[in-house]
Amino acid sequence: MSDDTSAVTESTTGAGHSHHARLPLSAGVRRTGLTALVAAAVLTLAGLVWLWPHGASGTAQPTQPDTEQRIAATVMSLHPAPCPPGEPGFPAPADRVSCGTARATLTEGPDAGKEVSTGMPGGPGAPTVKVGDRIVLMHLPDSPSGEAYQIIDHQRGRQLWALVLAFAVAVIAFGRWRGLRALAGLAVSFAVLLLFVVPAILDGRSPLLVAIVGSAAIMLVVLYLTHGITVTTSVAVLGTLASLTLTGVLAAVATGAARLTGVSGEDTTYLTITYQQVNMHGLLLAGILIGALGVLDDVAVTQASTVAELARANPSLSAGQLYRAAGRVGRAHIASVINTIVLAYAGASLPLLLLLAAGDRPLDEVLTNPNLAEEIVRSAVGTIGLIAAVPVTTALAAFATTRHGAPGPAHGSGLFPARRSRPGEDE
Repeated sequence: MSDDTSAVTESTTGAGHSHHARLPLSAGVRRTGLTALVAAAVLTLAGLVWLWPHGASGTAQPTQPDTEQRIAATVMSLHPAPCPPGEPGFPAPADRVSCGTARATLTEGPDAGKEVSTGMPGGPGAPTVKVGDRIVLMHLPDSPSGEAYQIIDHQRGRQLWALVLAFAVAVIAFGRWRGLRALAGLAVSFAVLLLFVVPAILDGRSPLLVAIVGSAAIMLVVLYLTHGITVTTSVAVLGTLASLTLTGVLAAVATGAARLTGVSGEDTTYLTITYQQVNMHGLLLAGILIGALGVLDDVAVTQASTVAELARANPSLSAGQLYRAAGRVGRAHIASVINTIVLAYAGASLPLLLLLAAGDRPLDEVLTNPNLAEEIVRSAVGTIGLIAAVPVTTALAAFATTRHGAPGPAHGSGLFPARRSRPGEDE
């Protein structure tokens, strides 16, 4: 057993009082941390003001406007009919009729209550409908086929809201007040993405700059909101900032070296045609940064919390001993998280993998395909940034929680206030 681990073990039973005492920080540590965090907050606020979209509607208008109108409706009756002979089609389940007509009542818009007729949906991926289903119709008054309405999807808002409610109840039941704060942080993340990041990119702002500012805003607000204004949170913020910066640099270098343009599939091609002002390479970098942020702050908070608990268990540990002990926890965490990242990207790209594999192409050609190459770059860059977050955050936390000066007041002051635990308190 190493010296630092032995020291932690020996002092665990006798240092319970240290849970209620502040690990004092020197004035220099507080001043340096305060300067870095204030600078990050000021730059983030300035970036939000500078990059905020100022279009008339909040987003730029598409170069090719979408003329399709989607209307909610309810299926009232089905009228199956044999499919015309010789018409190409795809095999359907025995309980599904792919030809014939359906009668549906519009439930929204100026013609709400009107009953319309539409052809039964057919083909791969077409929705299977039955009487009483809540569906979405596409209104094409000038359709060459003469059918002004077509069934394109099911309405699933109620089901999704029920799932979100169950998710929120589970989080609050387990996490209590901290779970509630986590949900508030999640709401902030969605607000930044939907109100700033997406509109700003559509308005022609640099996607990379927008992603950097948006990620910083999410991190600064969400981490402090979820975990409180403490030494642990402040160190996690600094560690996440440093790791996110490294991830951005690596992403720019990797995508440039691999000659990736960001246009690799139908969705990105359509976006390029529809919104020509969007920088697709920058959008690729933005996606890598935002995708990495969620895992980076998780690792940073874990490492900062580990160092804090070790320091509380044995206040006599040096910065080096704290770093080595917490580093072992970080290595175990990284070993599992790396697999999580790769599997997450692989799961999202599974249809692409199947399509490429079905083409019976050589392995090197499959791996260098632009679509798969982007996912490889995302995984590799995100993993390197994640690995960097462990030593960076652990070193910052070990330095910040090591006794550098005379003991201060119980609750401290300045950037890193201590929090006095109360018996029976559950965060």
